[in-house]
Amino acid sequence: MIGKIRGILLEKQAPQLLIDVQGIGYEVDAPMSTFYQLPEVGQEVNLFTHFVVREDAHHLYGFFTAKERQLFRVLLKVNGVGPRMALTILSSASIDEFVRGVLNNDAASLTRLPGIGKKTAERLIIEMQDKLAAWYDEVPLEERQTAAHAKGNRYPILQDAIAALVALGFKPQEAARTISKIDDGAASSEELIRHALREIA
Repeated sequence: MIGKIRGILLEKQAPQLLIDVQGIGYEVDAPMSTFYQLPEVGQEVNLFTHFVVREDAHHLYGFFTAKERQLFRVLLKVNGVGPRMALTILSSASIDEFVRGVLNNDAASLTRLPGIGKKTAERLIIEMQDKLAAWYDEVPLEERQTAAHAKGNRYPILQDAIAALVALGFKPQEAARTISKIDDGAASSEELIRHALREIA
């Protein structure tokens, strides 16, 4: 795993950078949040990195802060979210804006991001709220209260339905994806479970 890279910035043409590290040129893809903080070409740059190995290619992704990389890695764990979508999210919203949208159960704000539809936004909320719990204290008090109110409405119902499906032997990602797909904003957890079992069957 390549976790950090330091070298001379040779080229920057979004989303790709070329960085010279002791004579070796590394091609690095980065979100616009990182591009906005880069030095001029010819100067030294330090980036936190995430290395992805696939059968057909190796990709190196770079981030100006460890927080950006952390969010990128959390996004990759969401079903249906790949590196390109994760970079798009980081390029289109600040970390605080994205975390606020997830914690506030605000699918509408997430769908304003390029390439994020309603179902994807709901899946991001369902699968990331617990994973972003450690970031909770960084959100202002007023926004935390809004998030708590949102969770008090739909979040426990969705989580109960997902937990029940997992207990019945379904994979967590499959359960979360199905509940996200069928939730109409009004059904009880029992109704969601019954509907999900018919959907999966």
